[in-house]
Amino acid sequence: MTGKMPTWRPRAAIIAFALAGVLLLGGCELRQAMYDQPKYESFEASDIFEDGLSARRPVEETVARGQLRLDSHLYEGMVNGELATTLPLELTEELLVRGRQRYDIFCSPCHDRTGTGNGMIVKRGLKQPPSYHIDRLREVPIGHFFDVMTNGFGAMYSSAARVPVRDRWAIAAYVRALQFSQDAQFDQLPPEDQRQLP
Repeated sequence: MTGKMPTWRPRAAIIAFALAGVLLLGGCELRQAMYDQPKYESFEASDIFEDGLSARRPVEETVARGQLRLDSHLYEGMVNGELATTLPLELTEELLVRGRQRYDIFCSPCHDRTGTGNGMIVKRGLKQPPSYHIDRLREVPIGHFFDVMTNGFGAMYSSAARVPVRDRWAIAAYVRALQFSQDAQFDQLPPEDQRQLP
């Protein structure tokens, strides 16, 4: 055999690269076609229905499943147009445990775990929220905390999309427990706790 390279190898490589390029381009076409599917976006005009909309309006005087919210105490934190002064749920140990868990996840980054307003977000330069232990916040109705979580207040945005209604009430109950933990009077403690203190 001579030192010449067979002529079929370069041609095979060129054909293989060309075939790979065609396959890749075909894949891009398919991906783009999937991205640009024939569909209507919300509120987009359409000639399907007489009113020119692409979707039907809800039937009048109906409520979607799970959206009937007649209990303004539970869903709005209001009783007779005023902020609620009581919980709409039974105050149990399980509720407070759930409130602490949700508080640690959603609230402590700003308010810290004891509610003084020195969370990690504040340490990184964002605005400090007020301490839960100031007189003004000790005296507000419990519905205030639910309302702030639901609608936002000042620099705090609404948590309603991330925290379900019952969890917001559990957090509000836990905030009250935090406030009590930092301001309890000796005679308010159970006898077994009083005996442990000098």
